[in-house]
Amino acid sequence: MTEQPYDIHKAAAIIMQDRKVLLTRSKGKDVFVSPGGKLEAGETPVQACVRELKEEISVDVSETDLEYVGTYYAEAAGGSGKALRMDVYTVHNYAGTIQPDNEIEEIVYVGSVVPEDMEVGSIFQHEIIPYLTAHDLID
Repeated sequence: MTEQPYDIHKAAAIIMQDRKVLLTRSKGKDVFVSPGGKLEAGETPVQACVRELKEEISVDVSETDLEYVGTYYAEAAGGSGKALRMDVYTVHNYAGTIQPDNEIEEIVYVGSVVPEDMEVGSIFQHEIIPYLTAHDLID
């Protein structure tokens, strides 16, 4: 994919369990998104992904346990009008027990069919979940 202009740069993780993918919802928000977050100054997307997984869902991940899936562009969730670049990685292994931490209020696992009453960030809704379904990784 060709580089596009963006306002926000995030790194996101795909974590699967029982053929479903993990999504998180931050306190005060309605949209479920992948675990991950904004890059800090001087940080690579892989470093940001490792840091954010520790901060958001209390797991330790080695950089070598992340596999690059792709870079996606969309409008940032929440109707801000800002352009988002998201580098997405599959997590092959982690240490610890997944649990909401810091700003994360709720975690859920979803399959290929997202419940109608659940709002999911556009990149995961329109790109990642179909990708995982097409590759027979989620039901």
